[in-house]
Amino acid sequence: MNRSAVFEIRVICDPADTDRVTAALSGAFAAGGVRQYLTRDGKRCRLYVTADHFPAPGLWPSPDEAYALAPSIISEIGWTSHTVAAATCFTELERDYYLRKAALLDRIALLDEHDGPHGDATETAEAAAVYLLDMDQPGVICDPRAYVRQQYAHWATHH
Repeated sequence: MNRSAVFEIRVICDPADTDRVTAALSGAFAAGGVRQYLTRDGKRCRLYVTADHFPAPGLWPSPDEAYALAPSIISEIGWTSHTVAAATCFTELERDYYLRKAALLDRIALLDEHDGPHGDATETAEAAAVYLLDMDQPGVICDPRAYVRQQYAHWATHH
């Protein structure tokens, strides 16, 4: 039976371990935002997170599913270049720009990852994905590139 099991997790740990514990939780569960408080004695951290052991079906599409309706990589390079070139300096662009740029970089990184170890393309795709995730939902913990794929698939089917 593949039923969802939503639950609350509380962890008490050394403040130096919060990043490591948070990363471990997000790797093991479909975790929401982590709420962090000091213990009463002020020496340790209490971390609270709502988690779902089984993510909802279709929540994280595969790259093939996410980019099925995407224009070619060359076309998207042209679109992102033109969009940023047409913007006035220090202008914050629309969300669509950051989503399409993150998706483009993810697609390039996927091609690069087939050829060997993770390199600059993967790091750049990860950074763009983290930027979009922070812009949309600061504090949410999930795989940033999976988030980009999910958001792009939703965007592509509605545009």
